[in-house]
Amino acid sequence: MDQYLDKKEGDKNFPPSYIVIKFNRKIKHETAKWLVEKITKEKKKGGAELLVRCHPSGNDSNLIIHVSAHNKALLGLAEDLEVRKRDKHGNLREFTMDELSEFTDVDGMDEFLTTSEKQTIVRHEIENIRALSNESNIMGYPHYSLYEGQSIMMACLYYGIIKKMYPLHDEEAVRKLGARWYKRLFEQQPYDEIRVYFGESVALYFQFIGFYTISLIGPTLLGFLQMVVDPGAVAVFSILNVVCATLFLEFWRRKCSELAYLWGTISMTSFDEPRPNFRGTMGVDAVTGKLLPQAPRFKTHIKMYCVSLPLVFVCMIGAFIIMLLSFWVEDQLRTIPNTPMWIIYAPSVIYAGLIYAMNMVYRRFANFLTEWENHRTQSQFDRHRVTKLVLFEFVNNFMSLFYIAFIIQDMDLLRYQLATLLIVLQAINNIQEAILPFVLRCYSNKFASLRSKSSSSSLDSKKTDIKKLIEAIGVKELDPEDSRIKQAITEGMMEQYDDPYDDYLEMFVQFGYVYLFSAVYPMAAFWAVFNNVIEIRCDAFKLCRVYQRPIARKVKDTGAWQRAFQALSTLSVVTNCALLSLNPALKSQGHDLKPETWFLIFVGLEHLLLGCRQIIHYAIPDKPEWVRLALARGNYKAKQALKLQIEKRHLLQQ
Repeated sequence: MDQYLDKKEGDKNFPPSYIVIKFNRKIKHETAKWLVEKITKEKKKGGAELLVRCHPSGNDSNLIIHVSAHNKALLGLAEDLEVRKRDKHGNLREFTMDELSEFTDVDGMDEFLTTSEKQTIVRHEIENIRALSNESNIMGYPHYSLYEGQSIMMACLYYGIIKKMYPLHDEEAVRKLGARWYKRLFEQQPYDEIRVYFGESVALYFQFIGFYTISLIGPTLLGFLQMVVDPGAVAVFSILNVVCATLFLEFWRRKCSELAYLWGTISMTSFDEPRPNFRGTMGVDAVTGKLLPQAPRFKTHIKMYCVSLPLVFVCMIGAFIIMLLSFWVEDQLRTIPNTPMWIIYAPSVIYAGLIYAMNMVYRRFANFLTEWENHRTQSQFDRHRVTKLVLFEFVNNFMSLFYIAFIIQDMDLLRYQLATLLIVLQAINNIQEAILPFVLRCYSNKFASLRSKSSSSSLDSKKTDIKKLIEAIGVKELDPEDSRIKQAITEGMMEQYDDPYDDYLEMFVQFGYVYLFSAVYPMAAFWAVFNNVIEIRCDAFKLCRVYQRPIARKVKDTGAWQRAFQALSTLSVVTNCALLSLNPALKSQGHDLKPETWFLIFVGLEHLLLGCRQIIHYAIPDKPEWVRLALARGNYKAKQALKLQIEKRHLLQQ
């Protein structure tokens, strides 16, 4: 095997590092050797057949290995994973080794697969090292059980045997990308370069925020216009805002279809390859014929609807009760004479802290429930996880505003709260997400270097332990001067970026602030645009400079987020009609009407707007005409190719 090659020859032939694995400092020797053998062993023996090198013993107190593969092996794996690439004629289709010459020349083989595709392929192979029938536990840890077909590496991550598993940034590529991205404030984002470097999931988020920000220009202009016209015209502007929200979501759905076709992800289904943590008995897949974990779908449905859904609603009710208690205590304190203001506002401060704590706890709980439900594909897992989290976040972010608007009915306070949330808190979030972690990382690196100098004696003993461990597992070391060593240690201290969930959540909350209460605060759209121009660059900066490089993930749309935004858009019709019915300027114009008649007018308006939303939904197709034609053309060509193969087979048999 490759790890037993001569040291000099191994260093010379070792390709770029695609995945770095950092093991627990206290890992047992037999466990480390077993895991490394799993990575390097032949596939027919249960391994991944990849290449491995480790850091020299004097560089870190943990065992760190670099995993790679030769280009020929990566091309073969790309064929197995049905990677879609454009051929020389510009057609996007599944890559095969037999047709390699139709995709690229011999000189271009090294660059045919992008670095992010290579990292994804290597990570996929590592994650799909599965326990064999005779492996009931992790080697060296009898109490850490395994079942047949379980991903060994994901189990080791769960139990803490592996501390981190991450790809490395391409320093030259990310520097060029950053120069065209976060350093240019008012230029269009380099979407193609983002997708090539970070993958479809990240690229789709930045496509979304860019598309959403442009869609806010209309409501922004309406907001400025509303400030200079008669207050009685607020109903017209609120209706137009609701229409703007509907049009944005419908056209974004079409945009997703376009991007999914161009990126080759439009055919993704629930029958795609299962994710590493999917639990089931090993069996032949009915679609692909491969040996994959299989589990009945009805068990997942029972868990979702009989256990998870009731528990989520209990958590939502609990969060709502805590909010009501906060308001009730504050009201009680206001009735006490001579109560200091800091005491009156103490419940609100405590409630803000509780929201943060509840969000952290609930996020772990939602992850646990979604994992327990055992969804087959990563897209299914993400969709159901997001649904749980969004429901809880909705209560925490919007219920207090509903309370102010419809229970207290203090529109000035509601307007003040919205302005504070859109201007101050969003600015704080941008600093907290990008600037603060970057500054803290710079100082932590300096502190770590000082600490390493002051604890040389303990470091020497750790070096000895690591040296013994490296000798035990038999892996060759990288050259001490190899730049990848320092890069792996530096990026290992960066924060991990799993997916754009938090970024989408910010836009979801902002979308609610803008459209749910547009009848009260028409300038919300302007502040949202102002924030998003900065948000795009802050998010770009944190991805390029602050976070570890995420593994590229393929997506065809925004999944559960599309439904979440649509739910807010529908709710905005109800809230804006309700706010209009409470508007003093409108009430003065309808003072002769009975309360019942006044109420029925806005109920009728609400139903009319909901009907308009449905008409717009059906009037705008999900897929543009050119995408439908391209898909139909592709299906026709596939049928013709199949007929040709059958004819050739008949001729050969004759």
